[in-house]
Amino acid sequence: MKHQLFFLLLAVCFLLAFGSQARQGIYEIQSPDGHLKMKISTANAISYTVLFKGHEAVRPSAVAMMLDKQILGSSSELIKAKTNAGKNVFSELTLDFKEQFSLVFRAYNEGVAYRFVTRFKDSVTVINEQADFNVGSGCAVTYPETDLLTAWELSYQQYGSLADIPEGKRAITPALFSDQKSGIKVVVAESDLLDYPGMYLQKKDGDISGFWAGYPLKTELGSWGNFVSVVKERAGYIAKTVGSRTFPWRVIIVTDDDKELLDNHLVYELARPSQIGRPQWIKPGKAAWEWWHDALLPGADIPSGMDNRNTALYKYYIDFAAAHGLEYLMLDAGWSDNYDLLKVKPRVDVSELIRYGKSKNVGVFLWCVGTTLLKDLDKNLDFLQSIGAAGIKVDFFDRDDQLAIQWFEKIAKAAAKRKLMVNFHGCSKPTGLQKAYPNILNYEAVRGAECSKWDYSANPDQHLLYPFIRMIAGPMDYTPGSMRNRTKDNFKPVDPGLPATQGTRCHELAMFVVFNQPLAMLCDSPTEYERDPDVMKFLSAVPTVFDETRVLGAKLGEYALMAKKKNGQWFVGAMNNWQQRTLKLDFSFLEDGQTYTARFYKDAADADQNAEHYTYEMTRVNKDTKIDLILANGGGAVVHLIKAR
Repeated sequence: MKHQLFFLLLAVCFLLAFGSQARQGIYEIQSPDGHLKMKISTANAISYTVLFKGHEAVRPSAVAMMLDKQILGSSSELIKAKTNAGKNVFSELTLDFKEQFSLVFRAYNEGVAYRFVTRFKDSVTVINEQADFNVGSGCAVTYPETDLLTAWELSYQQYGSLADIPEGKRAITPALFSDQKSGIKVVVAESDLLDYPGMYLQKKDGDISGFWAGYPLKTELGSWGNFVSVVKERAGYIAKTVGSRTFPWRVIIVTDDDKELLDNHLVYELARPSQIGRPQWIKPGKAAWEWWHDALLPGADIPSGMDNRNTALYKYYIDFAAAHGLEYLMLDAGWSDNYDLLKVKPRVDVSELIRYGKSKNVGVFLWCVGTTLLKDLDKNLDFLQSIGAAGIKVDFFDRDDQLAIQWFEKIAKAAAKRKLMVNFHGCSKPTGLQKAYPNILNYEAVRGAECSKWDYSANPDQHLLYPFIRMIAGPMDYTPGSMRNRTKDNFKPVDPGLPATQGTRCHELAMFVVFNQPLAMLCDSPTEYERDPDVMKFLSAVPTVFDETRVLGAKLGEYALMAKKKNGQWFVGAMNNWQQRTLKLDFSFLEDGQTYTARFYKDAADADQNAEHYTYEMTRVNKDTKIDLILANGGGAVVHLIKAR
């Protein structure tokens, strides 16, 4: 009764304050925990301000949408304002305007968001959108910058202040802004992106604003392999769309605790609910994969290498997957013609491989080019379904204008009808479509392990940015699992051949816990894994999706320590940048009265010299156990916890 009275009084106070401010054209909503407040002004132009624990995290920032016939948000006449508690998960303010549009604002504990909703009878042309994020020129910036509109596998550039970023410089989202005085971090992202171009950020007039690719008027095949749809001419508008619809959420995540960034799901929460009924056929898992290590099997009694990719070689991979509990084989480029999916190369009997895999409980994913798949989507997917493929890896989109964003949903929807899972590659970042179509397991959109073949950009310093920024958008296909681990000083890119990676063996293993990857590649050669049964024991056991997550410790760009639970077993992962450190691992997240057998994989004492060296030991722990984890430069650790009998 006391709780009910408290919430009633709180609601009355809120309504009184709301009514007083509304008369002045000022509205306010706050997160359920009270830490975040969003103030919205409707006087003349529309703007919002974000406060976190009393600090101005985002200064007054303009909101508008420029249509071909009017500007939504400029001198618009407000006719109604209404609030919604959102089942105590968020507070919501909807502002309805006479000009046939609304603005919806939400405040969650994890962040705030807003979106346009229009109610026009006829279709509309969106010339541009104004989405300002005035974070302040003094903020340090972690900026996945690009001068292109074609790539998302980017390194993060670090700027000491926003003022240091050249005017006009763009970045993809999510991007992170850090107030050095208050310790507050702001991540700008978007969610529920449908039939509309993806949002970039741009330094404009000294601050940050949204930027969108123009609508593609003329395209032709070109770029790598001459099978990428390349835009040759863009319109002076960004979208043509139906007049009655919701537009993407503009998302602002705010926190002063780095740990909260590692378990922030606001982009997913804001997205459209599942459009798939009975999704039990969707099964995340791990996959053997030949492309990264050039299909080389050192020591195997079978011809290997890219020139020997045939039915016999792929059966070897299936046998490996079956022996170690891997759910899938990923068959990459080369099994069919890049321009005609139905022209299967005679050296690979795909139907036989799929039949053989099913006999051993191993499904097969098949790679294809996006433009090739879309030439006749139904016919191509019908073929893949008819031969029993488990899913598809669709590559080389290299765009996120309005038409390209339509492709993602079109493919996911058509694939779901045929019970095919999807792994998007060469694609823009996720924005929650995997919630509407959970058959989408992964998006690439990360500077992944493939880059170790060519340059130095995939390294522990970058690895300790991905979970705090990129992973907020959704799952990523980094493709970890390298067994040739190198220190910073002795790493060199290798292509063709057997590549290596930067960071220790345990750093690499920790990616399987820390990174969000429902379809997790084991990027290295089966013969490499089988030389190290202890490592393979962990890789066989670690799942790709979890029931519960605990962030035990984190600092942006430096380290991450996480524990994740699946079916009563816990998996702990620790990752480190290039700076050696010691982390306190506290097992107080375990339940009372239960002892666990703990399998520890830790950096060896000489891992700073030989990154492949690690120690493996078993011991028993309970919730009172505390240990020091000594992480080498570029180091890591993993622990597998099983209830002791």
